[in-house]
Parts: sequence; C-alpha cells; structure tokens
Amino acid sequence: SKDYKAFTKALKKVYGAPSLKACLSAFESFKQQWASYSGAIDVWTRNFNHIEQLYDYGSAIRKVMYTTNAVESIHASFRKVTNKGAFPNENALLKVLFLRIKELETKWEGGHIQNWAMVMNQLLLHDELKDRVLKYHE
Repeated sequence: SKDYKAFTKALKKVYGAPSLKACLSAFESFKQQWASYSGAIDVWTRNFNHIEQLYDYGSAIRKVMYTTNAVESIHASFRKVTNKGAFPNENALLKVLFLRIKELETKWEGGHIQNWAMVMNQLLLHDELKDRVLKYHE
C-alpha cells in the first residue's frame, strides 16, 4: 500500500499511452521499475492482449473504456440498497434493484461524457459498431 500511488501513476502511463508502440514501451519500463511486485506484473503480462485491443479505437473511446467511475458508482449504489436487510426471495431483491436503477436514471439524466462528439465520431468509423451506435443515438 505504501507504493500504491506511484504504482498506479506508472501504470496509467501504460494504458493511457497515445499509441500501441508507446504503450509497449511504457509497459517495458513499468515491468523493470516494479519488478519487485512480480505478482502484479504477471497479471498484466498474462492479460496484456486485452490492453492491446484498446488501441483498435481512438483515444477518446479508450478513455471512456478504461474509466470505471460510472460502473463503480452503480455498484456502490446497489450495495447501499441491498445492505439494508435480508430479502425473502430473489424477486424482492430484483424489485429493489429495479427501483434503484429508476432513481439513478433520474439522477443522471442530462449527464454527459467528456468529448462526446469526438467519441461518437470515432465510434462511427468502426463498421462493426456503426449500426449499433446509430440505433441508440438520440
């Protein structure tokens, strides 16, 4: 935990790199700098092909993909309503979660993604995503 901030700062240089070539270079530096944490390095090495896939997309899309704040917020919100007690059956739990989702929709209405126009343009460049993007675009 004492190296957490420095470790995550170095790791951000890997997944936040402007190109795959820069990412690979940053990852090599990262592995050398943090060799003492072999377990963490091994996890990233084994799963690095998932990081490489991010570079199939533009920088604006990558930022949306690796930013997990919205997902973490939803999970925290679900924990908040489910920690209040026991549920007699699965249906009761699903009802509480459904109601929480409706509250979150109201709360987040009008929210935005930073650089959304650029994200949309980059998504529309991908033929395999274009139809899906246009289907949900308002």
